[in-house]
Amino acid sequence: MIDLRFLRDNPDAVRASQRARGEDPALVDALLEADTARRAAVATADNLRAEHKAMGKLVGKTSPEERAELLARAQEMSVKVKEAEVAQHAADADLDAAQRAISNVVQDGAPAGGEADYIVLENIGTPTKFDFEPKDHLELGESLGLIDMERGAKVSGARFYFLTGYGAMLQLGLLQLAAQRAMANGFSMMIPPVLVRPEIMAGTGFLGQHSAEVYHLADDDLYLVGTSEVPLAGYHSGEILDLSDGPKRYAGWSSCFRREAGSYGKDTRGIIRVHQFDKVEMFVYTTPDQADAEHRRLLAWEQDMLAAVEVPYRIIDVAAGDLGSSAARKFDCEAWVPTQQAYRELTSTSNCTTFQARRLSVRYRDENGKPQIAATLNGTLATTRWIVAILENNQQADGSVRVPAALVPFVGTDVLRPS
Repeated sequence: MIDLRFLRDNPDAVRASQRARGEDPALVDALLEADTARRAAVATADNLRAEHKAMGKLVGKTSPEERAELLARAQEMSVKVKEAEVAQHAADADLDAAQRAISNVVQDGAPAGGEADYIVLENIGTPTKFDFEPKDHLELGESLGLIDMERGAKVSGARFYFLTGYGAMLQLGLLQLAAQRAMANGFSMMIPPVLVRPEIMAGTGFLGQHSAEVYHLADDDLYLVGTSEVPLAGYHSGEILDLSDGPKRYAGWSSCFRREAGSYGKDTRGIIRVHQFDKVEMFVYTTPDQADAEHRRLLAWEQDMLAAVEVPYRIIDVAAGDLGSSAARKFDCEAWVPTQQAYRELTSTSNCTTFQARRLSVRYRDENGKPQIAATLNGTLATTRWIVAILENNQQADGSVRVPAALVPFVGTDVLRPS
């Protein structure tokens, strides 16, 4: 949730952020009203409690004749105090709901607009061209014995799959390489739980506009995560961190689950948009003043991994209307997919500033020892979808696929050949 002090001092900036996202700026006024009402309710309750406490101190000092009247007045005041406390609790709930309705404030410099309004920051490599008719990743995956969509659908339904043989090794190799590089860059490797409590899912911002994407186990009131960002964000919830030696960096390796609600008919072929996939996700806790620099570091680590798998890609600055509710700024790396003649997202890194940490009560101590809200960031280091770009860009005329050199030790062969 956004900082109320920032809101009070900069309401126009928050309204502009809402407009840039394509969201309702009137929610800003609703939050300001809720904030004013809550502060008034707190003041009323505090004053009545103080008055009631003062009456209690007078009881022992009054004469017996006056005591009965004072006790009656104190009883009446007690009723008023309880009513004021009920009103304060209601005002607290109204404020919380109004605050959670507003997305993070978009960072200056992020492009306004929707999904198509991104800005290309850099192109790395040139789109792959062939002197033969290239196959798409599914045709390659089936002919090489890497992907089995038919049996995935038989066992689990549409948009599920089996990775088989070297297909399984290719994914394991990607994730293992990502884990090794994360560790080398100072990340603590984690295998987190993939079921989380509602307060953790809500704390990361995934139960707002993205709630339709989330699998919910109603009998247990637990949620399947769509990214290990969620459990890693909850890892230090309710804690005060020591950030005096720099950011706390974690890399989570997990299976991820997404309902893909509203995406019917989109990317139904192959493993681009599926319900289950594996991913290594970077997650960082840092101080707000260091968040921008850390964001650039996360992007650089993503680029290092993309260079290792030898695919051409571009970096885009994602438009405000395409940001998740928690992100103030996001950079995507999109790899070239030859058969689609298009770039498709492989990595994403977001600066969530203090938005998630405020919801999850993650703090650190400043130079004066005073607790302050931390900043959080996240970024993809490898995921199942990368297999699409690797297969398509590294295919050869005989139907084989060259394995990028960095992955050969994990996969066990330098060329994947048709059965």
